Amino acid sequence: MRASRLVLPAILFATVFPVEFASAAGALLAHRAVYDLDLGEASEKSGVTGVAGRIVYEFTGSRCEGYSTNYRFVSQMNVEETQRMNDYQMTTYEDGEGKSFDFVTKFFVDDGLDKETKGSASIDGKGLAVKLQKPQSETVDLPATHFPTQHMIELIEKAKAGENFYETSIFDGSDEANKVMTTTVVIGKKTTPAANDPELPALKSLQSEPYWPVSIAYFDLSKDDGEEVPDYAISFKLYDNGFTRDLTMSYGEFSIKAKLVGLDLLDSKDTCKKPE
Repeated sequence: MRASRLVLPAILFATVFPVEFASAAGALLAHRAVYDLDLGEASEKSGVTGVAGRIVYEFTGSRCEGYSTNYRFVSQMNVEETQRMNDYQMTTYEDGEGKSFDFVTKFFVDDGLDKETKGSASIDGKGLAVKLQKPQSETVDLPATHFPTQHMIELIEKAKAGENFYETSIFDGSDEANKVMTTTVVIGKKTTPAANDPELPALKSLQSEPYWPVSIAYFDLSKDDGEEVPDYAISFKLYDNGFTRDLTMSYGEFSIKAKLVGLDLLDSKDTCKKPE
């Protein structure tokens, strides 16, 4: 597995990915969320003995001005006898109609820049055109798909309609920014937080709000290796305003858990309204 995949997939964050705007999905939440990381399950074969770190995610914008995300995933991984510090940083902008997407990702290993990807993507009648500036200038043609915010809007609409399972796809600019990932989504029954929920203190005004348990598996069908197993999977609790928490990221032989420890609700303005 590429080291840059040891981060929370971007889907979760425009997808948490969030700001207030009018759509069929309703109003999404502008916020800054902080999550502490810990090792979930790990097989002996994985060699992973410990994980510590933090995710900080912020989303701002509106349907009229588009959506901007700033996301940082810092982790220290203990693998057998060694330790490595990973620092993954991603900044994105998605237009309000879900037709264009700009992205910059940087991946640092032990304070040194290991990889940087920069580019833009646009959807037209023919498919998805990705124009990369870094690591080198090139254009990649891919099938038409969703960008992260539209992927989340679709998920909320499906959940509200009572659907439990569906398949779709996403381009999020991560890794090599040269593929569309197929996703299978499972949505559980809407429920309310338990009194002993460990994330309750950080939820503030959302403490009594109901959520859906959601699991998403990601498949890279371009590999054509005959294996129908996901490259990775995530599970989380989803609110109808787009906020997510209680995250588990599964990479086959090990998983990472992300616990919500801080939440700031940000002011959002409806820039679509005309001045009175």
